[in-house]
Amino acid sequence: MGRVVVLGSLNVDVVTLVERHPLPGETLLGEPGGTYAGGKGGNQALAARRAGADVVMVGSVGTDEAGDAYLARLRDAGVETAVTRVPGAPTGTAYITVDEAGENTIVVVPGANESVEDASLKVVGLGPGDVLLCSLEIPLDVVARAVLAADRAGARVVLNMAPYSRLLADAVAVCDPVVVNESEMRQLADSGLMPASLLVTFGAAGARWGIESVDGIPVAKRDLGDTVGAGDAFCGALAAALANGADDRSALVAANAAGAAAVRWVGAQPDARL
Repeated sequence: MGRVVVLGSLNVDVVTLVERHPLPGETLLGEPGGTYAGGKGGNQALAARRAGADVVMVGSVGTDEAGDAYLARLRDAGVETAVTRVPGAPTGTAYITVDEAGENTIVVVPGANESVEDASLKVVGLGPGDVLLCSLEIPLDVVARAVLAADRAGARVVLNMAPYSRLLADAVAVCDPVVVNESEMRQLADSGLMPASLLVTFGAAGARWGIESVDGIPVAKRDLGDTVGAGDAFCGALAAALANGADDRSALVAANAAGAAAVRWVGAQPDARL
């Protein structure tokens, strides 16, 4: 069985609760929802660990208290770290607004995430059996080089193309799969860049990967926390299943279940309040 190596962002999530999302130019009053550990990379690493994989997190945080707390959280969860500390840059922050239906909008201030370096991944030593899981909240050139290097080393690459940005076509081509939601799928189609292995998530309606598809798993409104991090939980569980030898269908089923479970708690990770 291989490892899941996650290359991505580490953020502090500042959550505000509102009755509904504001219209452009509109001001609404909200309530504090709390401050949580987040960032697509950290969310995915912890999800892969919850799913039973051996996990290494590659990223960057500041030399601030938030960075200290996040690294401690990862290590306490059994996630190995190859994380750079960046003097003079704050740990990344995401400002998240959640409405009464649990839907969210997110603005990310990258901070130290902009300083992720190639050298951090090289020390991990990717090889056959490993799965590299990447997302796009860090510099795109670093992601592209990491994807191509992992492919050359014989590792499998799972790319979560979120937030959507156009990545080097040669890098996208070697990913198996590229994971997108409906909005990102449309942006990908508009770009003319359609990968051979494409997995599309449809929120509560399930997911489709090639000829394989799964229905959504219903969650009662009384059990709903929010949808923050549900896609990251999906991706982490998918990578964990693939690293543990699952076939595509089984990995898709496991990922779908993890995504549904993630909407039952508040925040991008369970018990993530900082």
